[in-house]
Amino acid sequence: MPAPVRIGLAGYGLGGRYFHAPLIASAANCEFLGVVTTSPERRGQVAEDLGRPAFASLAELASAGAEAVAISTPAATHVTLTQQALRLGLAVVCDKPFALDADSARTTVRLAEQLEVPLTVYQNRRWDSDFLTLRELLSQGALGTLTVFESRFERFRPQSGPPAAGGGTLLDFGSHLADQALVLAGPVSGVYAEMHHRADAAGLDDDVFIALAHEGGVRSHLWGSWRQGAPGPRIRAAGTEGSYVIQDVDGQEAQLRSGASPASSAGQWGAEPPEHWGHVLRGDSEEPVPSAHGAWNLFYPAFAEAVRGAGPVPVDPWDAVATAAVLDAARTSARTAQVVSPAPAR
Repeated sequence: MPAPVRIGLAGYGLGGRYFHAPLIASAANCEFLGVVTTSPERRGQVAEDLGRPAFASLAELASAGAEAVAISTPAATHVTLTQQALRLGLAVVCDKPFALDADSARTTVRLAEQLEVPLTVYQNRRWDSDFLTLRELLSQGALGTLTVFESRFERFRPQSGPPAAGGGTLLDFGSHLADQALVLAGPVSGVYAEMHHRADAAGLDDDVFIALAHEGGVRSHLWGSWRQGAPGPRIRAAGTEGSYVIQDVDGQEAQLRSGASPASSAGQWGAEPPEHWGHVLRGDSEEPVPSAHGAWNLFYPAFAEAVRGAGPVPVDPWDAVATAAVLDAARTSARTAQVVSPAPAR
């Protein structure tokens, strides 16, 4: 068996602490070295939660023998830290949003290719229970041909709004929503968007609607909001033979935030209770569909295999460039009230 990949984590906020650290620690083919953070508070949490060392910089992590790093820091730092890590020879998992714009994303991917260092993007929502279930239904032909994909991440926190570290709703939620739409329906020819910005000093967008026209004919309607008091279904996917509707958000985040991990879940990781299952509807007919197990736990084992040359990275970084181009077009559309064609990824 190949030696485990020696990997560190940069950042120990919400994402690092709950979305990355438990999954890295649970991956049998990863050796979790510790966390890069200069915050005294975060260093204390790392010691208490993980019993692993904290490092002052990516260079210090590399000097400790790391081969790879997962970057889960504020959005505005992703490009700088990813490029720094690549130049240190570290294989990189970068959290979303991969970059603030497509040009920066494209430059970073090209750098990884030039240096021949593995790079991937943490689009973990590809392994959500609801999304896996929808893909299986489509592969079985249960819905016929997909015509419209609706997807939402909606919350009602109008006072706080989105955290500044995420860069706003378009970048934070939109990175997942657009990525899922591109995976399901392919390249996009036109983007129309509407956005609301907060009036406070941060001025972040807290409510976004994006309509995508895919080259293959599918339409995607995507919502992200921190001010929606009546959230719609998580997914409604319409096909020529029926529609799949699911109300509830995948439960893996809640599991991680409660202290559970794949290593401690005895084969029940990502399982959804029947009351959270979705349904296939055909007019008056409504049929419950057992949800596939969510599988965020597959990401880091696949990344480690890629670092060892035994498989592809779990998310092609050029996919993240395509997503960034769609979000760039959405930003322009919201400003101009026009349909905008996204720039080519490459």
